[in-house]
Amino acid sequence: MVLVDTSVWSLALRRGTPRDSAELRELGELLKEGRVVMMGPIRQELLSGVRGEAQFTRLQSRLRAFEDLVLDAADYEEAARAFNRCRAAGVQGGGVDFLIYAVCHRRKLAVFSTDGDFRSYNRVLGLNLHEVRPELR
Repeated sequence: MVLVDTSVWSLALRRGTPRDSAELRELGELLKEGRVVMMGPIRQELLSGVRGEAQFTRLQSRLRAFEDLVLDAADYEEAARAFNRCRAAGVQGGGVDFLIYAVCHRRKLAVFSTDGDFRSYNRVLGLNLHEVRPELR
């Protein structure tokens, strides 16, 4: 299973993004395979800043196809631990990114992101980064 980060969803949802990008082909395959998982903070990021109630409602309806993973105290504690480890190594990051790491780490999920920060976190934390398959590049 793969937790798809906001950066990838944004490519798929943004007008003007070339429909033939490798990341979108990969997302399409993951969706067909039923391997995509969602979490509340990513849903919130995607819905935040949407212009107009009609557009918000359309996106909200589309995202409801994905059930949120249930987060618990251990997820937040692991996120804080990851933040501290990265900070000690000179790597900065945001709270949602570290929560994504914690959720993936604890549930043995991969994260699919175009955000280069995840490569920095990987050097410290050892993330399971999902990559675009070679045949889709």
